[in-house]
Amino acid sequence: MSPRVLIAVCFVALFSPAANAQEWARKMFKLTSHDFGTVARGAKADFTFEMQNIYQESVHIASVRSSCGCTTPSINKQTLKTWEKAEIVAKYNTRTFLGSKGATITVVIDQPYRAEVQLSVRGYIRSDVVCNPGEVSFGEVDQFASSEKKVSLDYAGRTDWEIRDVRSANQHLEVELVETLRENGRVSYEMLVRLNPAAPAGYFQSQLTIVTDDARLKSFPLAVQGRVLSPLTVSPASLFLGVLKTGQTVTKQLVVKGKQPFRVVSIECPDNCFNFDAPGDAKEKIHFIPVTFTAGDAAGKVSQTIKIQTDLGATADCVASALVKEGRSAE
Repeated sequence: MSPRVLIAVCFVALFSPAANAQEWARKMFKLTSHDFGTVARGAKADFTFEMQNIYQESVHIASVRSSCGCTTPSINKQTLKTWEKAEIVAKYNTRTFLGSKGATITVVIDQPYRAEVQLSVRGYIRSDVVCNPGEVSFGEVDQFASSEKKVSLDYAGRTDWEIRDVRSANQHLEVELVETLRENGRVSYEMLVRLNPAAPAGYFQSQLTIVTDDARLKSFPLAVQGRVLSPLTVSPASLFLGVLKTGQTVTKQLVVKGKQPFRVVSIECPDNCFNFDAPGDAKEKIHFIPVTFTAGDAAGKVSQTIKIQTDLGATADCVASALVKEGRSAE
């Protein structure tokens, strides 16, 4: 029985009179609750609930609403075809609310059947610690270049309050903490967050954990995000070689561009069905690389990553794929 038939049968069963009217909708969510934990006032605190349509019929989300102003929900896609996904983002409003806060987000579905799914969030927003800005956003940074951002952390309460440590799971982040004020129950720090030049290309999202000497609320997070831009681009990034018969050969071309002239040092691919005409030693901003693929004797999908190493120290990657069918080529 094909997956399409299985989906249809499952959907009919779920909508039998004996079935729970909401259970079919809840199955589209892996998670339905989230705890933000303890966060500082003004800190960015968002969580994304992922929803996937696992049914044959299209699903339409009519609306999303929150039971409390402490959380603002939004959705990026309202109509989902089979296997399509949507993201429902819960934004915790840490600037306008304080203390222990929670909310129920109701997702209203009106097609193919009406149903509601409840998502819950909760957390504790500290009134004594303020972060400005609420997250460390590096924006876009060129690869191999360093970048630095400043965050001020202000505390009101004990004059002897202190930050004891700042931890991160991202090895490419470095933090320097400087105390700028300590008087009359107020303590301030300036935190310098650096992204080192060894950070790999691509989008990153992480967080810093600020550890204090508080007996009860010992730590709170600070979000960090940005995008490291490679000095190289390869086009197309995904190269489809076509539908081939076993033994058939095809050649297509990659275009590698740099922000400055460069030389291609090597081209690597673990599959010996791929061959490349490497460009010469000339340093150019644009290199054209022919990719030749000869289908093997086994039918099926082929997918391999081609790595193009340059003298800039950066690597351009391309995913090459093909579909091989049985039957020898007449070539």
